[in-house]
Amino acid sequence: MVTFETKCWENDWDFILGGHYLDEMIERCNYPFQERVLFINNVKDMPRVKRCADKKIKKNIIDAYYIVDDYAQQALEFFNIEKESFKGGYYYSIAELVSIYLCKTKYLLHFSSDTYLPKNDSNWIEKALYILSTRDDIAVANPTWNYCFDGVKAESFDEVGEFHINSQFSDQCYLMKTEVFKQANLNESNPISETRFPKYGGELFEKRVEAYMHNHNLHRITSKEISYVHRNFPKVLQKRRLLKAKIYFLPSCFSMPNKI
Repeated sequence: MVTFETKCWENDWDFILGGHYLDEMIERCNYPFQERVLFINNVKDMPRVKRCADKKIKKNIIDAYYIVDDYAQQALEFFNIEKESFKGGYYYSIAELVSIYLCKTKYLLHFSSDTYLPKNDSNWIEKALYILSTRDDIAVANPTWNYCFDGVKAESFDEVGEFHINSQFSDQCYLMKTEVFKQANLNESNPISETRFPKYGGELFEKRVEAYMHNHNLHRITSKEISYVHRNFPKVLQKRRLLKAKIYFLPSCFSMPNKI
C-alpha cells in the first residue's frame, strides 16, 4: 500500500549512501513498505553515486533508484507545470513531483534527506492509514516536527484519535494519498500559503500542494505523540564522518521551524 521515498543531491548523497543513514531512516518507520525508492537529483559524479545506490539495492535496503532528470520533463507535462513557473524553486521541487508521478502505490511516504525518526516502536503509519482510508477530507499525515507538540496543537483546528487536524503542508515529511495529488492542479495559489512560505523560494512544491489543499478543503493529520527530527547536515568534518556512519541524535532544544 505504501512506497517509501527520499532523495539525495550533490551536498548530501554521501551521507545518504555512504554509511547506514538510509538503512536506519527506513527501519525506524516500522512499516513493511511495498517499495523503497531513492531519487537522485543534481549530482556531479553520477556514475559514482549510482554505484553506491546499487550497493543499497544489493543489500536490500532499497528496491530501486531513479535519476530525477530522466523523468523531469515527463512529470512537468503530467502536472501541466511550466519549468519557469517555479521562479527559482525548480531544483527544490522537481524530485517530489517526479516521485508522485512515478509512484505505483496508493500511498506515498516522503522524508527529506535531513529528516528522520528517532528510534521508536510506534505504528503511527498504520494509524494514519486508517484515517486516510476512511475520511475523504484528510489527504496527508505526518509526525510532529522537532518535538513541537504545543505548536502543532496551536496550529490545528480539530483532532481525530491520536492526531491533530490542520491545513498546513511541509516537504520535510509527508504520507499522502497518491491519487489525490496525481490529479491535483498544482498551479493554483492561495493567500494563506502566500504568507507562509518565503518569497525567495519561489513557487515551491510544498507551497503549491498547500495552496491546493486550502482551495479544496483538504487537511493534514499530525501525530500527537510521534515526532520526526529535521536537522541540517553538519559542516564540521568530524560530525560529517559520524553522520555517514549512522543517524545520530543528540538531545537539544529545538526552535519552531519557519515552515510546518
